[in-house]
Amino acid sequence: MGLLLTLVLGIFIILGAVIVFLTKNNDKFVQFSISLAFGVMIMLIFFDLLPEAYEVVDHGNVIYNIIYILIGTAIGFLLLKVLDHFIPDHDDDHTTKKDDDKNLKHIGLVSSIALVIHNIVEGMAIYLLVTSDLKAGLMACIGVGLHNIPLGMVIASTFYKSNQNKKHTMFIILGVSLSTFLGGLFIYLFHLSNIMELLESISLTLTTGMLTYILTQELLPKIIHSKEKKITVGGVLIGFLLLLVTLFI
Repeated sequence: MGLLLTLVLGIFIILGAVIVFLTKNNDKFVQFSISLAFGVMIMLIFFDLLPEAYEVVDHGNVIYNIIYILIGTAIGFLLLKVLDHFIPDHDDDHTTKKDDDKNLKHIGLVSSIALVIHNIVEGMAIYLLVTSDLKAGLMACIGVGLHNIPLGMVIASTFYKSNQNKKHTMFIILGVSLSTFLGGLFIYLFHLSNIMELLESISLTLTTGMLTYILTQELLPKIIHSKEKKITVGGVLIGFLLLLVTLFI
């Protein structure tokens, strides 16, 4: 059941992609997807990842806990920045459609990297929770799944807008969607539950840093330069509300 639910979590990411394919995926929708993901990621960092990271690394010393989280976050930020240099040129100079498509593809790539790492640790956590408390695991699965929908949307919309190839985009989405299952599979095959706390603390802080990089270096410039201010604000607010609902669940 634990492995089954980690596999189901990937369906929510695919659902985000399906929403993209059912729309015209025009510039307005892409901007809405980016704004939605921006709102979700902000809430995810401040109301989910950071509190959970603090709880996992808590050793009774507030200063130690904060320093540990800051170091892990900084490493995650710098790690994605280094990986960024191996991704094709993506200058967002807003001069040509080709340049804009490159930038969208780049956003999709770095978002995919961070989401895969994030989903692996989520898959681990869901698997362990399901094996100890099935009801709690089911509710957590729904909550995690709901906030994966807009993240699936932003990856699908940026890739599809840049390459106009549904098969190629869906192949990438399927790969990302399997990352939660991979996390559960690791626990199942290698019996990693004994070091789960260490893995979770490292993964949570690294993911926080990576998502912070995406927010400040990738999504924020798109938000600032958007000509569709109403769509942008609406997308961010809906992202806030969506994460609040999942946290409540």
